[in-house]
Amino acid sequence: MSGAGKPDFFYREAQRLGYVARSAFKKQYKLITPGSSVLDLGCAPGAWLQVACQSLGPLKNGGLVVGIDLKKVKVPAEHCDSRVQTVCADVMKLPRAHVRELSPQQKGFSVVLSDMCPLVSGISSKDAALSLELGMQALNLAVGGAALAHSNNEIQTEESNDGTTTISDDNGVLRRGGNLVIKLLESEDVQEINKICKPLFRKASLLRPKATRSSSREIYLICQGLQSQAKT
Repeated sequence: MSGAGKPDFFYREAQRLGYVARSAFKKQYKLITPGSSVLDLGCAPGAWLQVACQSLGPLKNGGLVVGIDLKKVKVPAEHCDSRVQTVCADVMKLPRAHVRELSPQQKGFSVVLSDMCPLVSGISSKDAALSLELGMQALNLAVGGAALAHSNNEIQTEESNDGTTTISDDNGVLRRGGNLVIKLLESEDVQEINKICKPLFRKASLLRPKATRSSSREIYLICQGLQSQAKT
């Protein structure tokens, strides 16, 4: 729906093509390759599950999509297959070890998507703060708590022999070289989480997809290529 409540192009296209929400059109980056293992945080109503599954390619390519949400989410009948499963759980209380067990061979996921969003109160500062908390939880789950240890918003990193900046912890659920997408509500703090991610990933940038409603404050943090662990 548009800001005025009138169905817009992306809403109509989602309905026509069998997607459960317009958010299916927000994936402009090719972050999911055939055979990937994908973790979708805040997966309701299931549009990203649909897009992720389609990105895996034919069944013979393998791959897996796991969606987690506070609500029980039924896997959409269209654009999904047997590689998609959902779990009803609170991401804020879910141990990383438990999430890792959901991945292939318990080796972690190649892509983590976070579409989590707080219940909007209408108070911009409050909503943005809650959104940032959810975003930080997604980052913590993906790269590991020790990797996020920082003081005055400065990330603790190590430098490898080739001069690249890498993180020192390996207990996150995102595999090295993997990609992370986090939905946030626009605020000054968005730049801070972006700064935290830059040393951790090969590339980190902010994106406002064309499919986002004009009245929405949603913005996406796109992190590509989780850095390899420094060798000791």
